[in-house]
Amino acid sequence: MSFILYLFTALIALSVMIFIHELGHFIVARINGVKVERFSIGFGKILAHRECCSTEWAISMIPLGGYVKMKGQDDSDPLLRDYDSDSYGAKKPWQRITILLAGPLANIVLAFFIYLYLALSGAPLIAAKDYIAPVVGKLSPDSPAQKAGLKKGDLILAIGEHKIKYWYEIGEYIQQEADPVDITIEREGKIMRFSLSTKTIDDRNEFQQSIKRRIIGIAPEIEKNIIIRFGLRDALFYAYNETKKASFLIVRGIKKMLTGEVASSNVGGPITIFDLMMKFAQAGFSYLLFITALLSVNLGVLNLLPIPALDGGHILLNLYEIVSGKEPSELAYYRLTLLGWAILAALMFLGFYNDINRLIGGVDG
Repeated sequence: MSFILYLFTALIALSVMIFIHELGHFIVARINGVKVERFSIGFGKILAHRECCSTEWAISMIPLGGYVKMKGQDDSDPLLRDYDSDSYGAKKPWQRITILLAGPLANIVLAFFIYLYLALSGAPLIAAKDYIAPVVGKLSPDSPAQKAGLKKGDLILAIGEHKIKYWYEIGEYIQQEADPVDITIEREGKIMRFSLSTKTIDDRNEFQQSIKRRIIGIAPEIEKNIIIRFGLRDALFYAYNETKKASFLIVRGIKKMLTGEVASSNVGGPITIFDLMMKFAQAGFSYLLFITALLSVNLGVLNLLPIPALDGGHILLNLYEIVSGKEPSELAYYRLTLLGWAILAALMFLGFYNDINRLIGGVDG
């Protein structure tokens, strides 16, 4: 496959995420009786459009987003007011909030179903490495596990009182248990128990921050090209757990960036996103689905940030109206909208700046 084909594949995947996001807004707006004037994939000049069901469906020039233009609501004209019965402004604040929430939630639901599909059809190792069976494949020399008598092939049944089903649970519960750690295993049909002290090592977390981590010195034995399949019940748990993990990961990342724990150079722009999607597309369809699910969660959570011009900012303004019993003044709304666009422009500039630096080698990618 050529570069152009991979780029086109990445564009399609991104467009699907945007379409689902805007479709969420569209469906709930229509349920609440709001007329949707335009449904656009992309921004800027309209390249193609068609009228259907009282809505103009459009594809626009800049494929880095999309929008649903509802009657009486337009971020490009924050002072626009329309109180016709089928306009956005005529609806109660709680109805507007449901419309605003629908887009981000649609992205999170999309991610859940992508994860579910991967689990049932066969997830690649990168998507499900934490969910392999808790069987000891390797022991580090002179490690606590080797000294205690654990052997290759041992099935870990429990850490302390915590039953173990998946490999990732071993590390989680070792961090929670006090030394010495009690481990229950099954070996050749026999149940055996060991008590061992952990070893503390220097490591890095998912944000590349230095951390201390307790280990016992075991690792699974993994085939590089293994495909992991789940039954329906386990697939539902996997989809729920991965969606939850991805959501909290982006929230933690934002928090760490705001507090200065993680450098702003980690913010990626469109070039980084497309490069990532193209690499995963090259690896195969299931890999592309995996990164699409992860990015879809990111899109949903980021849109809930309380920044004016994002869904989260509009939700905050509607909550203010519910609490105060009155709308924000036109001047306040106008200024907040301009502030929101300024913040988004600054974040886009930062993303582009970091992308360019990565391309010329100024920042490690």
